[in-house]
Amino acid sequence: IGKILVHRHSAGTDKSGQDLIYQRLPADISERHVMLMDAVLSSGNTACKAIKTLLSKGVVEDRIIFLTIIAAPEGIHKVCHSYPGVKVITSEIDEGLGSDFRVLPGLGDFGDRYFSD
Repeated sequence: IGKILVHRHSAGTDKSGQDLIYQRLPADISERHVMLMDAVLSSGNTACKAIKTLLSKGVVEDRIIFLTIIAAPEGIHKVCHSYPGVKVITSEIDEGLGSDFRVLPGLGDFGDRYFSD
């Protein structure tokens, strides 16, 4: 099991910036099939940063499966357009993104709720 932690910038109105702040992946990650999981796929920027990280470690694009609970169409389109070999699996596609980049109707900011931030 590996972990990639991407911090999404939330200052101001531009939430497109992300920083890779932590990664710990198996030494043989390039030889594996990878399930990349995130609870909510909104704009797709954070998912793309994580996928880019996996590709930089030698993971083959068509060996990545991205799993999410709730997704916005914009995020699905961004991931699929940027990385057509990645399979995206979700349990729910919501209406879209609001002006604050949250999935609508969604469930609010999952990270804030989960981590009581």
